[in-house]
Amino acid sequence: MIRYALACDTGHQFESWFPSSASYDAQAEQGLVTCPFCNSAKVAKQLMAPALGRAAPAAPPAPGTAPEPRAEAPVRLTAEPERQVRAMLRALHEHVARTADHVGETFAAEARRMHYGEVEPRAIYGEATLNEARSLLDEGIAVQPLPPLPDDRN
Repeated sequence: MIRYALACDTGHQFESWFPSSASYDAQAEQGLVTCPFCNSAKVAKQLMAPALGRAAPAAPPAPGTAPEPRAEAPVRLTAEPERQVRAMLRALHEHVARTADHVGETFAAEARRMHYGEVEPRAIYGEATLNEARSLLDEGIAVQPLPPLPDDRN
């Protein structure tokens, strides 16, 4: 596993773990590495100092005795603040799924129908292309992207 310090084109800085540098390159090339703050796929590695541990030299075992096996310490892949953010995102997704109607790919059309009074307003969520979302905003229709779950990107 390798941890990279990353930044998007708008300046958000974050860290992420990858199985290898080749895995990062492949995911970045496919647009799968995105900023957790703005969802931009224009992400670049940042300069990062390697984390090197220094251990005191161990005393040699007494003659005729086997050295004691070392217990492997678990490696934490995510820091506590990142786990908290992931938990909040999961809770947000669960809240939206419980309290809003999923309209799928008809999101833009349904949002327009509500905005122009053709149907009763209600909470909805679904999918829209970037162009559809921009068009809705240009018409004065308030929409907000639902941040993707980090687990959905891996």
